[in-house]
Amino acid sequence: MRTLCASTLIGEFFVIGFAGLVAMKSDDLTSATVWTVCGIGMLLSVLLCGMITRPGGIQLGWALQIALLASGFVVPMMFILGLAFGGLWWASVHYGRRIDEVKAQWAAQEAAQATAGS
Repeated sequence: MRTLCASTLIGEFFVIGFAGLVAMKSDDLTSATVWTVCGIGMLLSVLLCGMITRPGGIQLGWALQIALLASGFVVPMMFILGLAFGGLWWASVHYGRRIDEVKAQWAAQEAAQATAGS
């Protein structure tokens, strides 16, 4: 699960940065505001890569997905990208857990075979 979720988060890191560049064209926002918000989002996406397996890591990832979707009010294209990354996040968590379960089953089977063969 960790690899899939981290890949999604690194993709979001770049998307947030590019959205910041687009948001810079808005006359309503200062560059300090744009880069403070984008910087926090980018930092959070990188930090979450290491926190995925810790308690609350998945929930923080969902919070980032909601924030990414909400950024569509500033950069409308982010509604589409937010939905796409929300789907990727769900798939990463869902299928990542299934992959971890299968790996654990294989490890248990190999350990049982190793002890039976000894």
